Amino acid sequence: MNNYTKVDTTSPLKLVSQKVRDFGELVKFKLSLTVVYSAVMAYLIAAEGSINWFSVLILSLGGFCVAGAANALNQVLERDFDKLMTRTANRPLATGRMTVSEAVLAAGILSIIGLMMLALFNPWASFFGVIALLSYAFLYTPMKRISPSAVAVGALPGALPMLIGCVAFQGELTSLALTLFLLQFFWQFPHFGAISWLGFEDYQKAGFKFVVAKDGKQDPSIGLQGVFYALCLVPVGLVPFYTNVTGVISAAIVSILALVYAWFGWNLYRQSDRKAAVQLMFFSFFYLPIALTALWLDKI
Repeated sequence: MNNYTKVDTTSPLKLVSQKVRDFGELVKFKLSLTVVYSAVMAYLIAAEGSINWFSVLILSLGGFCVAGAANALNQVLERDFDKLMTRTANRPLATGRMTVSEAVLAAGILSIIGLMMLALFNPWASFFGVIALLSYAFLYTPMKRISPSAVAVGALPGALPMLIGCVAFQGELTSLALTLFLLQFFWQFPHFGAISWLGFEDYQKAGFKFVVAKDGKQDPSIGLQGVFYALCLVPVGLVPFYTNVTGVISAAIVSILALVYAWFGWNLYRQSDRKAAVQLMFFSFFYLPIALTALWLDKI
C-alpha cells in the first residue's frame, strides 16, 4: 500500500481571496459602512460653509476602523455561540478559518488607526469613539446573554456615530449633536425588534436573553414597543427646525417618516407574523437615509 501526504492544491489567489472575505466578515463590512454613513451624514448636517471632503474621507476611514474593531471583538467573544446559529455559523472564527489571536490583532490595529484618525478632528470625536468601541464589545456583547435590557445598552454605541460625526465638525456637544444621537438611538428599537422577531429561534438556540420572549415565543409587545419609540422620533426630528438648523420641509418629511414607521410597528403588534416583521425591518432601512438626506438638503 502506498503512503502519501495530502497536498493542499488551493491556489494562492483563492487563499488570498478567502482571507479578504474572512476579514470582511470579521469587521462586518456592510454594517461598518452603515456606521460610516451615519457619521458622515451627521458631519454634513453640522457643517457650515464649503465641505472639506478630505476631512470627510478621514472621518469615514476612522469610523470604519473603530466600527470594524468593535465588530471583531464582538465575534471573538461570541465565537462559540456563533456556531449555534444558522446565520453566523460560517463566520471565520466560528469555523476556525481564523484564529482568535489573528482577530484580536486585527481589532487592535484597527482601533489604534481609527481612534488616531478621529483624534485629528478633536478630543471629543476620539473620546466618543473609545466609548462606542468599549461599550459595544465589553458591555453590550456580554449583556446579550443576560437580559433584554441589552437592547437599550446596545443602542448607545449604535447611536454614537451620529454624535461623533457632529462633534468632529463642531468640536463640542451641541443641541444638534444630541438631537442626531437621539434620532439614531430611538430608530434602533423598532429596527431591532423586527430583526429579533425574524431571528427569534436562532437567538433562543444560542441562549441569548436579549430577545423578549413570552411562553417560549416572540412577545407581541415587540411591535407595540416599536410604536412608542417610532413616535419618539417625531419631537426629536422637529428639534433641528425649531433651532433654525433646518427648514419646514425636512421637519415634515422626518415627522411623516416617523408616523409611517410607527404604523409598521403597530402592524407587527396586530398581525404578529413574519410578513409584518419583514415590512417593519425593510422600512427601517429606508428611514435613516431619507431622514438624514432631508435634513442635510434642507439646511438653512
